[in-house]
This record gives sequence, structure tokens and C-alpha cells, in this order.
Amino acid sequence: MVEAPHRTIAEPVEGLDEARLIEDSGASLRVGRIAAPVARDLGYRLVRVKISSADGATVQIMAERPDGTMSIADCERLSQALSPTFDVEEPITQAYRLEISSPGIDRPLVRESDFARALGHEARVEMAVAINGRKRYRGRLEAVAPGPDGPAARMALVADDKSETEVELPIRAMAEARLVLTDDLIRAALRREKAALKGAKRSASRSAGPRDRTHPGVATGASPEEHKAAARGSAAKPLGPDEGETHGR
Repeated sequence: MVEAPHRTIAEPVEGLDEARLIEDSGASLRVGRIAAPVARDLGYRLVRVKISSADGATVQIMAERPDGTMSIADCERLSQALSPTFDVEEPITQAYRLEISSPGIDRPLVRESDFARALGHEARVEMAVAINGRKRYRGRLEAVAPGPDGPAARMALVADDKSETEVELPIRAMAEARLVLTDDLIRAALRREKAALKGAKRSASRSAGPRDRTHPGVATGASPEEHKAAARGSAAKPLGPDEGETHGR
């Protein structure tokens, strides 16, 4: 009889237990409900689960620390914890490949704090139900405000004649939302990486060794082109068959 690994309850961390307002559905929801508490106990929070038919079947799990970072070592650590749990729970009956990744630069937006951090940048939104006769929106995130149905994202929409109109969309009513990869977004990511590196140097000077504070999914000192390549939220490093990411059944 195979038993699931024992999990310990992690200490409360600010932002770690913030609820997702946009959740997955179907098999992805089932996988996420198993993965989320495992990730939480390790100090990560689930962003999204995506199941595709690539390479037979691929289960991609996006996760991050509450500050938005997710290193290669973090991906490997979460993979090693999830693999035996999935072996016991069997959320997917067919053979599949498990892929752990950071959300990427043009990340999905699923929590209120995601939208708040993305203010000033472009986003694409698809509503579960049409608002004002349409489901798809693309515009600049202007604000996150309380609404009758919970937090709402205020977006500036630019028409063909360059005029702008504002729309307020309830986040819980969204089927999907993600940032649009733009030069401004890449520059902002580079600034955050530079600030994180400075923080790491200061920490290293006060401790025995340096800490890994790289930008999520992007190697330290990466060029803008490398940031664009990493922006789709792909795994930071392919995990081999001996590292527990591929499950054959």
C-alpha cells in the first residue's frame, strides 16, 4: 500500500493564502485541488493548471512564491513533492508528463494582487458571460476597485481613432485574464530583476551565503530576447525522467 507523503502545516505567510478569483475547470480544477495544499505547505501558491495533449499528455502547473518569484530550484522542489502525491491520488488516469513552471512575464492574472501589480500594463480578458454584448477585452489596467460582485478591474480600451473608453469588469466573472507582452512590460520585469539582485547582494553581505532572488523563470542577467523567450511561462528547466516529472501508467 502506497501512502501519500506526510505534509506539515507551514507557518502563515503574507499573501500565501490569497484566494484565486479566476479558477480552472474540469480536470484542471481536480488537479489543482490536489496540488494547491502541497504547494502551499512548501511556501508556494498555485497560479494555474493546464492540461494539454502535447507529448501524449502534459499537465502544466504554474506556481510562484507570494512575491511572484519562482526559481529553477523551486520548480524542482515542487515537482518532487507533487509526483508521489499524484501517484497516490491519480487525478489523471492516462500516462502524462508533469511540468512545473513559473507564470512567466505575460502571466495569467488570477488573484486581486495580480491585477494590482499589473496596473499600467496591457491585459487580455475573456469573460465567462458577455458584458455590454462582448466577452473579449484588451486594454490598459487602470485600477482595481470594489464592486457589487467583488473586486473589479477597470480597463482603458483604445478605439481605432485612438479615443479611450473605460470599462469595469468583475474579476470573478472572468474566464481568463493575462498580461500582454509589450516592451514596457519587459522593461518593468528587468527593473524588478535588477532590484531583486541588489537585495540579494545586500542579504549576502549579512549572511554566510547568497540567496537565489532571480526573476521568475528567467536566468540572472538574461537579455530582453531571453525574457521574451521565457515569457510564455515555460518550465525553467526540463525535468528528466529520474526527477519525477513524467508519470507513465
